[in-house]
Amino acid sequence: MLSSLNFLRDITTLSVLIRMVLAVICGGAIGIEREHKRRPAGFRTHILICLGAAMTTMTSQFLYLHLGLYTDIGRLGAQVIAGIGFIGAGTIIVTKRRQVKGLTTAAGLWTCAIIGLAIGAGYFEAGVLATFLILLAEIFFSRFEYWVIVNSRNLNIYVEYENNDSLDHVIRYLKQNRVILLDLEITRSGNNSCAILQLQLPKKVSHDKMMTAINATEGIVSVEEL
Repeated sequence: MLSSLNFLRDITTLSVLIRMVLAVICGGAIGIEREHKRRPAGFRTHILICLGAAMTTMTSQFLYLHLGLYTDIGRLGAQVIAGIGFIGAGTIIVTKRRQVKGLTTAAGLWTCAIIGLAIGAGYFEAGVLATFLILLAEIFFSRFEYWVIVNSRNLNIYVEYENNDSLDHVIRYLKQNRVILLDLEITRSGNNSCAILQLQLPKKVSHDKMMTAINATEGIVSVEEL
């Protein structure tokens, strides 16, 4: 740890102010990235969670150092780690197309609470470094993740079609082009039938090419990658 920051690790008016401001900055930095991507929990939510977690740690320290209440000072922080789950669960949804959305936001909220606990305890270095790494993962690693998904041979698609003959045409096309059908789930949506197909593509066949070919099949209403 940086010895130059040791004077801020005690519970004083200045250190409390700096910890609260730093919690707002770190939580806001993570939240603004989620806000930019239109995620359920955005700028203000992350600020409030990080600030609240920091306040929890500082309250524990204050009870121990200034009021002389000799108790487990980590107990309140442990409740924050467990309790943040209800907010994270609220950001996770399962769509009608069996897609799970919000996992990254939920994980970010949980980590944001941990950052708040660290900053509240005076561990400024860890809080700032963790904020930087989270932003690195959410902004830059997402591009690498997209590249991996695009170049994967596995493809999950959601298809709306008019009748069973349309689906038969799609399956016939897949067989003719050596595409392996790993799984097929048929549902309904309004007047159209729907199917979720899990495919394994041959080499040198891109996701876009396969989806364009399926979308061009007679009777297919729409095609969407999951």
